[in-house]
Amino acid sequence: MANPPNAPRIVLGVSGASGALLGLEVARHLARHEIAIDLTVSPMAERTLDHEVGPTAHDDLQALADTVHPIANLGARIASGSAPVAGMIVAPCSMRSLAAIAMGLDDNLLTRAASVQLKERRPLVLLTREAPLTLAHLRNMTAATEMGAAILPPVPAFYHCPETTADIVRQIAARAVDLLHLRPPTAQAWQG
Repeated sequence: MANPPNAPRIVLGVSGASGALLGLEVARHLARHEIAIDLTVSPMAERTLDHEVGPTAHDDLQALADTVHPIANLGARIASGSAPVAGMIVAPCSMRSLAAIAMGLDDNLLTRAASVQLKERRPLVLLTREAPLTLAHLRNMTAATEMGAAILPPVPAFYHCPETTADIVRQIAARAVDLLHLRPPTAQAWQG
């Protein structure tokens, strides 16, 4: 997808947790707001997209990206702090990816790009997806938060009276993008 040359650029990582539609909706939201996307997708995310969303979901996701980086390519531009990106969203974020990010285990491009955001003090939003949570999950969330990540479990907001699952997913995606602080907020706000 071609965005204006001066468009903000973010990294979107999609890991293999359930909730693959979240990654696709975040990409749609970014594209609608002319935010360029550097995309990296894990093999389990590809499988989950196919199972939960449909056989064309991975292609649909890639079509929204400006650049697609293979997850094994640790030499990709987004593996360096010199890459001009404004932050990163991991949607959904598996507990395996969370653990690797929390421990600084840069073993694939998704976890390396997340580490880059932390070391460069850029926004990193993790849509952590698991239930119930173990103490290890909670400790990894704490560690990632202490390093500067925002943990955004995809918990539905009900104050805006969603009528469909799509409404819920759109609100969560908008909230994730809002946490990057690149544009005025677009998620439906509580009106009191």
